Amino acid sequence: MASFTELVENSNHHPQEKINIETVNNIEITSSSSSAAAPAAPASSSSRYENQKRRDWNTFGQYLRNHRPPLTLSRCSGAHVLEFLRYLDQFGKTKVHTPMCPFYGHPNPPAPCPCPLKQAWGSLDALVGRLRAAYEENGGKPETNPFGARAVRLYLREVRDLQSKARGVSYEKKKKRKRPPPPPPPQQQLPLSSPPLSGEPER
Repeated sequence: MASFTELVENSNHHPQEKINIETVNNIEITSSSSSAAAPAAPASSSSRYENQKRRDWNTFGQYLRNHRPPLTLSRCSGAHVLEFLRYLDQFGKTKVHTPMCPFYGHPNPPAPCPCPLKQAWGSLDALVGRLRAAYEENGGKPETNPFGARAVRLYLREVRDLQSKARGVSYEKKKKRKRPPPPPPPQQQLPLSSPPLSGEPER
């Protein structure tokens, strides 16, 4: 497998397309496979998360360097994050039907269609979460974190609603069933007083 640096150096496309394509594609793969895989040990799961976060951070840093004009992290805003997320759509693998498509709102379309492939909402949401954490781990202040900007949150919500309608799937979190309250402990019955013995006066 080619390294990140090799992929960047060997790319002959637009400067902003010199990003590690395998890393970008892993955004989709990681999100979809993690839910289907069997739960792993906490240490292994944490290690995979940290590795993915580091790859995402490197990818975003490369995007800023290849930006025209180049951007520094200190000048990065929520608008640049939105630009980055829209840029990633070209590497998406999730079919998002347009309102004119006969399969709009169909969760299992019976035939192919020319609708575009985009990054799934769940992949983008997880990516923003990792980059938000990486930003602060690399010295950024929470109050200036561009990945936590209101515009980014609104964009993710818009993508979620649009893809939910277009794909006929629900992204609503399933409410956990409330466990029935435990039954009250049985009340202890007081012992009945024994009747007086014959010949013994009652008290």
